This record gives sequence, C-alpha cells and structure tokens, in this order.
Amino acid sequence: MPGRAPPLVRSLRRSLRAAGDPQRAPAMQAYMKSEMPFAGVSASARRQLFGAALVEHWPLDADEWKHAVLSLFRDARVREEWYLAMELYTAKRAQPHRLPATLPLLEELIVTSAWWDVVDHLAAHGLGDLLRRFPKRVEPKVRAWSRAKDPWKRRSAILSQLRFGDDTDRELLFDCIAPSLADRDFFLRKGIGWALRQLAWHDPDVVVRYVKDHENELSPLSRREALKNVEPKARRKKVRT
Repeated sequence: MPGRAPPLVRSLRRSLRAAGDPQRAPAMQAYMKSEMPFAGVSASARRQLFGAALVEHWPLDADEWKHAVLSLFRDARVREEWYLAMELYTAKRAQPHRLPATLPLLEELIVTSAWWDVVDHLAAHGLGDLLRRFPKRVEPKVRAWSRAKDPWKRRSAILSQLRFGDDTDRELLFDCIAPSLADRDFFLRKGIGWALRQLAWHDPDVVVRYVKDHENELSPLSRREALKNVEPKARRKKVRT
C-alpha cells in the first residue's frame, strides 16, 4: 500500500504536533542520544493520544495495520513516531495480526532503531508475545537471533522472556545468553544481568547457581545485576534468623 499515509497515521501525527513541546524536545533528544529530533511529547501524553486514535480508527485489517506500522516507522520525522510504531506493533488489539509471519517486520524495527528505548519494548512485548503464543515456530528464530552479528537482535533474544516470570524456559534463556558472555558490549552485559535478575524473582536458586557456574565468564556488571534482588533477600533472611 504505497503512497499516502493511512488515516490512523495522519491522525497520530496531527496529535503529536498538537501535543509537542519544543522547549522540552532538545533535552529528550540529548538524554536518548538520538540523531532524530523529538516533538517533546511525554510518554503519558503519547499513550493517551495513541489510545484515542485507536478508538477512532480501529479496526484495521492485517495489511492496514502493517502499513500503518511501517509508515510511522520508515517516514518518521520525530522519535515519538518510532515509539508509536512500536506501540502499534505490540498493541493488544493487534494481537490477531501479530503472527510469526511478522517477524521480518519486527526485525526491521529492532535493527533499524538500534537503541534500548525501542528495542527493549519490542523484545519483551513483541518477540516475547510471539514466543509465548507460538513457541515451536518462534523459538528457532530466537535462538538464531541470540547468535546474530547484530547486538540488538542478540539483546532482544536475551530479553524475550522478560515478562514470563516462573514460566521462563531456563534452558532457552541460558542458551540465548551463552553467545554473548564474552562480548564487551555494555547493552549485552546489562541485558544479561537484567534477564537473570527477572528470573531471580521467581527462581533465585537457579540464578545463583548459574552465576556461580559462570563467574569467570560473566562480566562484573552482569553478575551485579543478576544478583541485585537475591542478595538483599538473603541478608534479610539472615537477620530474621
């Protein structure tokens, strides 16, 4: 569907322009180290205008939804359009359209954005949602991403089970971490620690054991992040006894 932006996208862009604050935009851009400018719309205001636009323009069929995501993302002039694209991809209303066949679309969003503000949301709410609903079809892709050259695909694989809680597939998580253990990239090291820390809320013993077994491979940052929620609990337990 080339050509003019779809009505939902035009509505969202009008709302962004109306809600934008040019005075706060430079600080937002600086904080995110973004080459793309910001409109200066807060996260809460963005979510509000996004919800209002969906109420007005939904339902969309699968092709219309995909076209809207790509239009927002590829033709973005301000970074908030990227945020709206990621939120449209992961929207609850869009779940019937969000199928394994959309993995190339998700990959484009992740590889092109190449920064945590977009990637982490898509990893947890996009790739993770697909993995939970279609494990047999999506797990091989997650494993492949964990070995990819692109660090953001690897981080996405590591974070894909971030919201799974005790349903986390431990073997899959550890297999996704393994190819990045020796990597010096800050965001990979941080992502490893974050994923382990989330699992530690539900299974601290397995995380402590994993950290001990890999203490010579894990970076200090990853170890510290992984045990952040475990060690305070252990100290509190010791005090009580």
